[in-house]
Amino acid sequence: MNFGPASGLGVEDGTADVVLVARAFHNWARADLTDRYMAEFFRALKPGGILAVEQHRAEEGLNATDTASTGYVPESYVIRAAQAAGFELDARSELNANAADDRDHPFGVWTLPPVRRTEQGGRTLTEAERAAFDAIGESDRMTLRFRKPE
Repeated sequence: MNFGPASGLGVEDGTADVVLVARAFHNWARADLTDRYMAEFFRALKPGGILAVEQHRAEEGLNATDTASTGYVPESYVIRAAQAAGFELDARSELNANAADDRDHPFGVWTLPPVRRTEQGGRTLTEAERAAFDAIGESDRMTLRFRKPE
């Protein structure tokens, strides 16, 4: 399947039971494509269908355009985008929360596991820095469930 901003999901209207989005909103925010993808998900889902989202979570009050390059977006950005497309927020979970993630990493979220970027743009982490970022673990992430109204 060729899924993209021009091609869409390649499914008939109202035929999908679930759409799962994992760690993609920061890419869409950077390219100003969030509304396009959300509209496509809404189109594809059956009434009562589920949009499940797992995304690196920026601090509230920040602008997604400013934080997206680090891999993080505010939870409110995702919720507003989903609701603007017609979805209802159905549930939230802190299953993927990580209070140890201060979101202040030299290579954005990609500094942390599982990517563990160690160098970029002439900057290389020291062994101590690498160990400190590994100790944080994976990013602080929101886990949200939206429902298309019946």
